[in-house]
Amino acid sequence: MDIRQALLKEHSKKQAARIQGYISNSPERFNELFNLFMDESYLISQRASWPLNLCVEQHPQLLDPYFKKLLKKLKSPGLPNAVKRNTLRMFQFVTIPKNAISETYTLCLDLLQNVKEPIAVRVFAMTVAAHIALKIPELKRELLLAIEEQLPHASAGLISRSRKIIKLLSHK
Repeated sequence: MDIRQALLKEHSKKQAARIQGYISNSPERFNELFNLFMDESYLISQRASWPLNLCVEQHPQLLDPYFKKLLKKLKSPGLPNAVKRNTLRMFQFVTIPKNAISETYTLCLDLLQNVKEPIAVRVFAMTVAAHIALKIPELKRELLLAIEEQLPHASAGLISRSRKIIKLLSHK
Protein backbone atom coordinates (compact mmCIF):
# COMPACT_ATOMS: atom_id res chain seq x y z
CA MET A 1 0.00 0.00 0.00
CA ASP A 2 1.18 3.50 -0.80
CA ILE A 3 0.21 5.21 2.45
CA ARG A 4 0.51 8.74 1.04
CA GLN A 5 -1.80 7.90 -1.85
CA ALA A 6 -4.24 6.19 0.50
CA LEU A 7 -4.34 9.33 2.66
CA LEU A 8 -4.96 11.54 -0.35
CA LYS A 9 -7.57 9.23 -1.83
CA GLU A 10 -10.02 9.28 1.05
CA HIS A 11 -10.39 10.73 4.54
CA SER A 12 -12.80 8.48 6.42
CA LYS A 13 -12.99 6.19 9.40
CA LYS A 14 -12.94 3.20 7.06
CA GLN A 15 -9.79 4.43 5.33
CA ALA A 16 -8.06 5.22 8.62
CA ALA A 17 -8.84 1.69 9.84
CA ARG A 18 -7.60 0.23 6.54
CA ILE A 19 -4.27 2.07 6.88
CA GLN A 20 -3.98 1.06 10.54
CA GLY A 21 -4.62 -2.56 9.57
CA TYR A 22 -1.91 -2.37 6.91
CA ILE A 23 0.58 -0.92 9.38
CA SER A 24 -0.43 -3.24 12.24
CA ASN A 25 2.63 -3.69 14.44
CA SER A 26 5.26 -3.00 11.77
CA PRO A 27 7.88 -0.45 12.89
CA GLU A 28 8.89 0.17 9.24
CA ARG A 29 5.36 0.94 8.09
CA PHE A 30 4.71 2.98 11.23
CA ASN A 31 7.83 5.01 10.46
CA GLU A 32 6.45 5.81 7.02
CA LEU A 33 3.12 6.96 8.49
CA PHE A 34 4.87 8.93 11.23
CA ASN A 35 6.96 10.78 8.63
CA LEU A 36 3.77 11.66 6.77
CA PHE A 37 2.30 13.00 10.02
CA MET A 38 5.40 15.14 10.48
CA ASP A 39 5.06 16.37 6.87
CA GLU A 40 4.90 20.11 6.30
CA SER A 41 1.72 19.68 4.26
CA TYR A 42 -1.23 20.37 6.54
CA LEU A 43 -3.52 18.06 4.53
CA ILE A 44 -1.15 15.09 4.70
CA SER A 45 -0.32 15.69 8.37
CA GLN A 46 -3.97 16.01 9.31
CA ARG A 47 -5.02 12.90 7.41
CA ALA A 48 -2.12 10.85 8.75
CA SER A 49 -3.07 11.72 12.33
CA TRP A 50 -6.18 9.52 12.42
CA PRO A 51 -4.56 6.21 11.43
CA LEU A 52 -1.48 7.15 13.47
CA ASN A 53 -3.68 7.53 16.56
CA LEU A 54 -5.30 4.17 15.85
CA CYS A 55 -1.88 2.53 15.55
CA VAL A 56 -0.62 4.06 18.81
CA GLU A 57 -3.82 3.07 20.62
CA GLN A 58 -3.32 -0.56 19.50
CA HIS A 59 0.48 -0.68 19.74
CA PRO A 60 1.72 2.14 22.02
CA GLN A 61 5.32 0.91 21.89
CA LEU A 62 5.52 1.97 18.23
CA LEU A 63 5.64 5.60 19.37
CA ASP A 64 8.60 5.12 21.76
CA PRO A 65 11.37 6.07 19.29
CA TYR A 66 9.45 9.17 18.19
CA PHE A 67 8.31 10.61 21.51
CA LYS A 68 10.95 13.34 21.77
CA LYS A 69 10.34 14.39 18.14
CA LEU A 70 6.64 14.73 18.83
CA LEU A 71 7.26 16.65 22.03
CA LYS A 72 9.52 19.05 20.15
CA LYS A 73 6.90 19.49 17.41
CA LEU A 74 4.20 20.08 20.03
CA LYS A 75 6.21 23.05 21.31
CA SER A 76 6.45 24.62 17.83
CA PRO A 77 4.75 28.00 17.50
CA GLY A 78 1.85 28.20 15.07
CA LEU A 79 1.21 24.46 15.12
CA PRO A 80 -2.26 23.59 13.78
CA ASN A 81 -4.74 22.69 16.49
CA ALA A 82 -5.42 19.31 14.89
CA VAL A 83 -1.75 18.34 15.22
CA LYS A 84 -1.67 19.45 18.88
CA ARG A 85 -4.88 17.62 19.66
CA ASN A 86 -3.82 14.39 17.96
CA THR A 87 -0.34 14.43 19.47
CA LEU A 88 -1.73 14.85 22.98
CA ARG A 89 -4.30 12.14 22.29
CA MET A 90 -1.46 9.74 21.40
CA PHE A 91 0.41 10.69 24.56
CA GLN A 92 -2.55 9.31 26.57
CA PHE A 93 -1.74 5.79 25.41
CA VAL A 94 2.01 5.67 25.94
CA THR A 95 4.37 5.54 28.86
CA ILE A 96 6.09 8.92 28.99
CA PRO A 97 9.87 8.37 28.89
CA LYS A 98 11.52 9.23 32.21
CA ASN A 99 13.77 11.82 30.58
CA ALA A 100 10.71 13.62 29.15
CA ILE A 101 8.32 13.55 32.11
CA SER A 102 9.09 17.02 33.45
CA GLU A 103 9.03 18.68 30.04
CA THR A 104 5.80 16.89 29.06
CA TYR A 105 4.06 17.73 32.32
CA THR A 106 5.04 21.42 32.13
CA LEU A 107 3.87 21.68 28.52
CA CYS A 108 0.56 19.97 29.32
CA LEU A 109 -0.01 22.26 32.29
CA ASP A 110 0.69 25.31 30.10
CA LEU A 111 -1.73 24.08 27.41
CA LEU A 112 -4.41 23.32 30.00
CA GLN A 113 -4.17 26.81 31.47
CA ASN A 114 -4.14 28.61 28.13
CA VAL A 115 -7.76 29.67 27.53
CA LYS A 116 -6.90 30.43 23.88
CA GLU A 117 -6.31 26.73 23.23
CA PRO A 118 -9.26 24.71 21.88
CA ILE A 119 -11.16 22.63 24.42
CA ALA A 120 -9.99 19.29 22.97
CA VAL A 121 -6.33 20.32 23.27
CA ARG A 122 -6.87 21.41 26.88
CA VAL A 123 -8.78 18.23 27.75
CA PHE A 124 -6.10 15.91 26.31
CA ALA A 125 -3.36 17.98 27.99
CA MET A 126 -5.17 17.61 31.31
CA THR A 127 -5.44 13.85 30.84
CA VAL A 128 -1.74 13.44 30.02
CA ALA A 129 -0.78 15.62 33.00
CA ALA A 130 -3.04 13.50 35.23
CA HIS A 131 -1.34 10.29 34.06
CA ILE A 132 1.99 11.83 35.04
CA ALA A 133 0.67 13.11 38.38
CA LEU A 134 -0.59 9.64 39.26
CA LYS A 135 2.99 8.41 38.98
CA ILE A 136 4.49 11.43 40.75
CA PRO A 137 2.13 12.18 43.65
CA GLU A 138 3.77 15.49 44.55
CA LEU A 139 2.35 16.92 41.30
CA LYS A 140 -1.26 16.11 42.18
CA ARG A 141 -1.92 19.22 44.24
CA GLU A 142 -0.55 21.56 41.57
CA LEU A 143 -2.61 19.87 38.86
CA LEU A 144 -5.77 19.87 40.96
CA LEU A 145 -5.37 23.62 41.58
CA ALA A 146 -4.81 24.24 37.85
CA ILE A 147 -7.93 22.24 36.98
CA GLU A 148 -10.06 23.99 39.60
CA GLU A 149 -8.96 27.39 38.23
CA GLN A 150 -10.43 26.42 34.85
CA LEU A 151 -13.87 25.40 36.12
CA PRO A 152 -15.65 28.77 36.53
CA HIS A 153 -15.45 29.57 32.80
CA ALA A 154 -15.10 26.06 31.38
CA SER A 155 -17.16 24.40 28.67
CA ALA A 156 -19.24 21.30 29.36
CA GLY A 157 -16.53 19.07 27.88
CA LEU A 158 -13.79 20.54 30.02
CA ILE A 159 -15.98 20.37 33.14
CA SER A 160 -16.83 16.73 32.49
CA ARG A 161 -13.21 15.65 32.07
CA SER A 162 -12.16 17.85 35.01
CA ARG A 163 -14.58 16.10 37.34
CA LYS A 164 -13.32 12.68 36.32
CA ILE A 165 -9.70 13.67 36.78
CA ILE A 166 -10.34 15.43 40.10
CA LYS A 167 -12.03 12.27 41.35
CA LEU A 168 -9.18 10.11 40.07
CA LEU A 169 -6.44 12.27 41.61
CA SER A 170 -8.27 12.71 44.90
CA HIS A 171 -8.71 8.99 45.50
CA LYS A 172 -5.24 7.71 44.68
